[in-house]
Amino acid sequence: MIEFHLDGRSGVSPYLQIVHQVRHALRLGLLDAGDQLPTVKDVVGQLAINPNTVLKAYRELERDGLVGARPGVGTFVTRTLTDTTLSAHGPLREDLQRWLISARRAGLDEESIEALWRAAFRSLAQQDIA
Repeated sequence: MIEFHLDGRSGVSPYLQIVHQVRHALRLGLLDAGDQLPTVKDVVGQLAINPNTVLKAYRELERDGLVGARPGVGTFVTRTLTDTTLSAHGPLREDLQRWLISARRAGLDEESIEALWRAAFRSLAQQDIA
């Protein structure tokens, strides 16, 4: 089961952070069709947020056809976003993990690593490398 984490410094609303985390888990195959999301009560207890925030996130995921609510039972994944090409790229993931370890050893914190990655990604996108 997925465990949500909120970053108050991200500038992204809590409900969107929940939506993004579910989408990432679906894309990476960490959640499959039929898996249950944490109950609203559990998320509220874990994150100390308003229940309406969780409900808003779950409703958006439901609108997108990714989850379905079963009254009195919970919210369940109805489809995934797994891209088979992602799972086929284990070596790329290993390379990325090695790079992240190197960045940490070089003294970069999480925000610096993300900023560096985004800058490199944008630079590459501007070069239109296929």
